[in-house]
Amino acid sequence: MKKAFRVLFFILFFWLAIGLYFTNRLMYMKKKDEDFILQREKDAGRFHPEELESLPKRDVDIPSPFGYTIKAWLVEPHDTNRYVIISHGVTETKINSVKYMKLFLDRGFNTLIYDHRRHGESGGKTTSFGHYEKFDLKAVVDWLKNEKGQDLLLGIHGESMGAATMLLYAGLLEDGADFYVADCPFSDFKEQLAHVIKRDFKIRPGLLLPIGDLFLRLRDKYSIRNVSPISVIENIKKPILFIHSRDDDFILPSMTNDLYEHKQGPKMIYIAENGRHAQSFNENRSDYERVVDEFLGRYVAAQPN
Repeated sequence: MKKAFRVLFFILFFWLAIGLYFTNRLMYMKKKDEDFILQREKDAGRFHPEELESLPKRDVDIPSPFGYTIKAWLVEPHDTNRYVIISHGVTETKINSVKYMKLFLDRGFNTLIYDHRRHGESGGKTTSFGHYEKFDLKAVVDWLKNEKGQDLLLGIHGESMGAATMLLYAGLLEDGADFYVADCPFSDFKEQLAHVIKRDFKIRPGLLLPIGDLFLRLRDKYSIRNVSPISVIENIKKPILFIHSRDDDFILPSMTNDLYEHKQGPKMIYIAENGRHAQSFNENRSDYERVVDEFLGRYVAAQPN
């Protein structure tokens, strides 16, 4: 009897350790050092502090529905009602969004870039890969529309987790922008985790995901099944430009292809020849800009300014 209890104890302890490890890796995912991000973008020529400071920019504090502050920059060099919100990827900060900000500034849009919860200067204790972040994005959209008027011509650009967050916002909460650019999103969080587990840990994800999901529901009050852009993509009626790098081995380009196929209505897709995850702009800049211009010309330019 004692031996049976010891075996049961060790089995329970093993699964407890696995569940805690799994959820810690998700909830408290190691972020990139902010100084590293800043220096990386400066060294690559994508961020020039003096250029940013020369723009009409103001710091914005936006209250999250979860009680913390979302830190943002509102950059408005143009006298226009056209705005784009930039939603960065996991482990990054709004500094990584500056290159996309400039892309849209050069095309006559004003921009708002912000830090996700638990990233950069924003508050929040955990990362949820779009589940809670989608409500923060809605708070950002609501703030901008209340500040600048409900007649905005609004776009949202998201990269990686930021793109998944954007699709979850538009598919589950409100189709609240006039157009979207989804750069390397995952289509389903459970499938994404399964891919990473097989690639990095060489174990069967079917053994880990159920216990991990149970612990995630207990600790952070949501299920990985709740984070599935492809399950809500058909609810998005506004135009979407999907972008992915062909050689991305972190979030597979097949996920973007699946999202594109399931999206009804106006859409475009661009699969970049060069670069790995979240490198489509960095490694294919002229083609990236050309495709964005084609998308804007097809679906946005005809709308009133």
